[in-house]
Amino acid sequence: MSFGLVSVPVKLYSATESHDVSFRQVHASDGGRIKYQRICSIDGEEVAYADIAKGYETEDGEMVILTDDDMAELPSTSSREIAVEKFVPSDQIDPMLFEKSYYLEPEKTGAKPYALLRQALLDADRMAVVTVALRQRTSVAVLRVRDDVIVLQTMMWPDEIRTPDFSVEPGEIKDAEVTMANMLVETLAGDFDPADFEDDYAGAVESLVKAKIEGGEIQRTATSTKSSGEVVDLLAALQRSVDAAKSARGEDTASAASTKAPAKKAAAKKTAKKAPAKKASAKAEPKKKTAAKKAS
Repeated sequence: MSFGLVSVPVKLYSATESHDVSFRQVHASDGGRIKYQRICSIDGEEVAYADIAKGYETEDGEMVILTDDDMAELPSTSSREIAVEKFVPSDQIDPMLFEKSYYLEPEKTGAKPYALLRQALLDADRMAVVTVALRQRTSVAVLRVRDDVIVLQTMMWPDEIRTPDFSVEPGEIKDAEVTMANMLVETLAGDFDPADFEDDYAGAVESLVKAKIEGGEIQRTATSTKSSGEVVDLLAALQRSVDAAKSARGEDTASAASTKAPAKKAAAKKTAKKAPAKKASAKAEPKKKTAAKKAS
């Protein structure tokens, strides 16, 4: 991060993460996941990933194919500098322009100039407009202070903000109506505290899924996995290992199979708390396979 002749070495961290509830599209009868194929709209054939290129569609529907060589000629940058262009009053930047937020952490050698810039931004009540290269593209962003930390917020380009295509014509507004509206605002006036709000939808989904698991309404598929971070049921893993060994020797596993059901029920109950796992839960597949191999 540079301003004037001062350079501050910093690390960039994403300041936000999505906790939105995610669902998978599955076959209603057996819970199998729905797969999507890459099908060409012209010949109807499935296309290998290596044969997929970037195409730019013109206004009249024509398709222009862009090769890797074409993309390499486009202007890009690999600069790792966050360059301050100017300091502007905070109220001059429309919040609609803000896109993604990042925390800037100073290296030890840059702690003092980092603190000086932070204090200068606070004293002047200004934001620093910067240019920064992210994913080989130059973006415009701002630096502002939040909880003693400098935050970088990337911004959309002005032509990406849509202009409303409607107008509001309320007719005559009476003074008494304005007074009543002002009274309502004063009645509900207060300070904003994020802790006052919670995601009721996510909580309701979690309760619903938990109730279905406890009620036995669950589809076991060949690719069923445990939620990320859940401890594998050791007894069940050992039992599966014993069954596999007996099956390999041609022995009867019927008696062993009868002991599996309780283990599966226990596992199902154990999964209940983490059923509405977030998007990262899909990464649990390799973890289970590794655990199964170790147990065997």
